[in-house]
Amino acid sequence: MDELHTPLGKEEEPKSRRISVPRLASQALAGLLSLAVLGFVLWVALVRDPLGGEPTASAPIPPVQTADSSAAKPAPKPDAPSAPPAAAAPVNPPGTQTITIIDGSSGKRQEVQIAASESGKRSAADPKLLEPSRHGPIPRIGPDGSRPADIYARKNAQERANPDGPQIAIVIGGLGISATSTADALSKLPPNVTFAFTPYGNDLDNLVGRARDKGHEVLLQIPMEPHDYPDNDPGPQTLLTSVSADQNVDRLHWLLSRMQGYVGIMNFMGARFTAHDAVLAPVLREVARRGLIYVDDGSSPRSQAAQIAGANKLPFAKADVVLDAVPSAAEIDNALKRLESVARDRGIAVGYSSALPASIDRIGKWAKAAQGRGIVLIPISRVAVKTGSS
Repeated sequence: MDELHTPLGKEEEPKSRRISVPRLASQALAGLLSLAVLGFVLWVALVRDPLGGEPTASAPIPPVQTADSSAAKPAPKPDAPSAPPAAAAPVNPPGTQTITIIDGSSGKRQEVQIAASESGKRSAADPKLLEPSRHGPIPRIGPDGSRPADIYARKNAQERANPDGPQIAIVIGGLGISATSTADALSKLPPNVTFAFTPYGNDLDNLVGRARDKGHEVLLQIPMEPHDYPDNDPGPQTLLTSVSADQNVDRLHWLLSRMQGYVGIMNFMGARFTAHDAVLAPVLREVARRGLIYVDDGSSPRSQAAQIAGANKLPFAKADVVLDAVPSAAEIDNALKRLESVARDRGIAVGYSSALPASIDRIGKWAKAAQGRGIVLIPISRVAVKTGSS
């Protein structure tokens, strides 16, 4: 209704205000959001939680002892691992011990379990021929000048009976690890066959004592680095071209302490080590200083052992024939024939064989018949003494 139709003196009544529902809802939602934001800001300001409300877990922490506590213990250094509890320490199986091998080139450490020496079952080693070391007793020249190579040498009645006959020394290596092979050698091989024991067998001193009681001379085999080391690893404490002379001599002392009653040492593998006079010479000088002999197994034509032994007046012998290079009965018999031929030509010869069952069997049968052909079987020290004197 416009003003022309409105009665004079009357004013138009105000229209009622319409309220918009959608607009009211949006305003209410905005207010709620504002309150929520304000509440969150206040909570952050007052609570000061650095994790921003992330889930957490709690664990009890033992009380820290103060310096004035009578039971206070110094806290471990951050870079030093805490010692494990006694109950968690590794326990070796009975009859074993753990040694640490350190690779000379990489410095890598490896823990290896080997048979432990049984100190309560020592063979009858002469006390005056023993010197204490950090690894245990090792051979030495006695105060009266007596040498282990002489004291532990075996008597040879056969040589006295036939002094002009061709002489042969045979060394059987690898003994002491396999109980069966060692028992076969003790039962089937005659006296004057020399036994070479590895340093890793169990109860070595008892085995050495039994061998010496039966008339056998004894050698200790020393593991030395081959060309394909470490793919072909002779065993713990192997003498290496990559470590210092002092380290190799210390390893040698550990090996020498494994048993007693031997006339000398023999290489076990070692084609690479024996070809380097700079690393072999300090070892052989130490062997000479301790009154022992050195035997080369003849496996490496590049070995410098003969020259170094001569320069250090070290009694030395070298195998002329490896008897079981082909480990068949027929080939072992042929190798024994070659050895016998060398002895007839030169007057003396040395054969080396591993402790394989076929080798022990064929050598035992050959030895029984050899005396009838005039062959004199001698211990290895007789060859070394003759070589040294000449």
